[in-house]
Amino acid sequence: MKILSFESSAVSASVALTDGVRLVAQSFQNCGLTHSRTLLPMAEALLNCCGYTLEQIEGFAVAAGPGSFTGLRIGVATVKGLSLPSGKPCMGVSTLEAMARGLEGFSENLCCVMDARGGQVYNARFRWENGVLHRLCDDRAIDLQALGAEIGETTQILVGDGADLCYTRLIKSCPGLRLAPPHLRFATAYGVAMAALPHLLQGKGVGAQELDVRYLRPPYVAQPRPQKP
Repeated sequence: MKILSFESSAVSASVALTDGVRLVAQSFQNCGLTHSRTLLPMAEALLNCCGYTLEQIEGFAVAAGPGSFTGLRIGVATVKGLSLPSGKPCMGVSTLEAMARGLEGFSENLCCVMDARGGQVYNARFRWENGVLHRLCDDRAIDLQALGAEIGETTQILVGDGADLCYTRLIKSCPGLRLAPPHLRFATAYGVAMAALPHLLQGKGVGAQELDVRYLRPPYVAQPRPQKP
């Protein structure tokens, strides 16, 4: 199944074209430009360079959360716009699972973390066993200190844009923490595709109008403010 996938949940952005589990092409940038400027041009250039058209794409996938409010909306809106005219199925997947999918072959526990600000991270933990990814907890927003108390001295590979933050803040109390290699530290569109593939093959894709972002917390501007005395 040919899938065009998008990842724009944080500062970096990625687009991938896959055919089953085979990566046909992938574009990745971490230059700080807004995704509204980069995502569609990346997809157009990737398809043109590979000699593919949108008509040949059988499904679309996107990292639907957690992550940056703006980044997630741009990614989901992009997939909606591509899927709607053709009626091709689309699938939103966990950003944290997409990170773990990129580290297939690692035997250690994977601790996927994104900086959620305010002393919290978006987190989920996974482990690869015999080529199967096992989820160890649900996606969640958790305080750094609570995460540190949970993982203790176990070996954990930190993945995501919150990896450096967690390592710096928790390494004294959690000596088993390790940073994933820099080129594998961020979620990629290939990881998104691999998380979406089994669902799309089973006919569980959704229409463009049903696709939506999955926030773990309301946007910052919508969060309650402390009352002034």
